[in-house]
Amino acid sequence: MKQCGIRLDHVSVFEELFTPQCFITTDLDNNQITAFHPGAMLNSHEHHVRDVPDITFGIVAPDSRDGMLQHAREFAECGTPFIFDPGQAMPLFSGEEFRTMIDQSDYAIVNDYESQLLQRSTGWSTEEITARVKAYIVTQGPKGSTVYTGKETHIIPPGQERRIVDPTGCGDAYRAGLIFGLMRGMDMGTLKIEHPGTQNQRFTYTEFADQFKQQFGYALG
Repeated sequence: MKQCGIRLDHVSVFEELFTPQCFITTDLDNNQITAFHPGAMLNSHEHHVRDVPDITFGIVAPDSRDGMLQHAREFAECGTPFIFDPGQAMPLFSGEEFRTMIDQSDYAIVNDYESQLLQRSTGWSTEEITARVKAYIVTQGPKGSTVYTGKETHIIPPGQERRIVDPTGCGDAYRAGLIFGLMRGMDMGTLKIEHPGTQNQRFTYTEFADQFKQQFGYALG
């Protein structure tokens, strides 16, 4: 984390607890079975968004139930824009809690399967969720993604991978790119799928920009 320039002043160590562990089995059709042990993550609510100065953008992603509810509430109270990403934490919340966190957020992102669960739980359609956020993003694996806004629907084509090694972590890579773009006012999981593991790939901005131009035919601004 230090090598990547990630601050550690809000990282806590709980000596009596394990680090969160996740074991994912993926078949050739990208179906996955996940076994997860939260460990120290269960104490995420002990950290408060309101205690961290100068936050300009945030994300509430799969975490402990109490932590996600608290972080969403405190981001909203502080007026800090954030993405709501329920992901694997979908079973933890009621429809009312989902509706509250969507209303508190600026952006909501799910994959195509999660979008069905979210709409079923909230009782809201795609249009009704979209009306409550700046953008509702639905990723669709090899089909790309769809970004719903109040005025337009943007169909985002997928990047074409050179080889398929491991899809685990592609959603996280997509979200990292999304946050990067939103924080810089910009209008690729492909690099991730070409490597095993979730965070093992390394590339420079120049390498990314070169592949982006090859994939989509225009240069990054």
